[in-house]
Amino acid sequence: MVSILQITGFAAIAYFICRWRIAVRRRNQQTWDSLLARLRPDWSAKELSDRFLWKEGLDASPEDAWRRMEGPKGLWVIYQNANVMMEMADYAARNYDGVDPVLVSTLHSDALQIRVCVLAALGQYAFTSASEGVRVNAFRAATMYTGMAARTTELLQQYAAARVPDFVAAM
Repeated sequence: MVSILQITGFAAIAYFICRWRIAVRRRNQQTWDSLLARLRPDWSAKELSDRFLWKEGLDASPEDAWRRMEGPKGLWVIYQNANVMMEMADYAARNYDGVDPVLVSTLHSDALQIRVCVLAALGQYAFTSASEGVRVNAFRAATMYTGMAARTTELLQQYAAARVPDFVAAM
């Protein structure tokens, strides 16, 4: 019985190490164009703020933001795009000299906070539909998202200015 547990434990560890190595290899093989292609253009924060790529903040109330983001559809786009912007920051850090590690770390933190906030809002939405709490969490996620988009634009302007037009067009 003990040997079966040892073999199972070893197999599980080996499996997770292999998955981790594959993920790292995939990440390192990404190109800028492949990252841009992963951004979801089917909803944009332009609906909430005209300046979202340049400055934090929204031009809408929580109720108005919920309506403009088309509810869970916009939340899911925010969730996915936050991860892609985090990967863009990693790409810039790997491929351009002198990238500010604090800015990259901030973008990682932003992505995590956005994803937690979106999951909380979607979880609430599943049980209470579009209650006040859902709209407030969606508003918080959208506000953080505009800040992350502005910081990503700042990162690209400083270290990869030629990439900014592609990023703006994709968002």
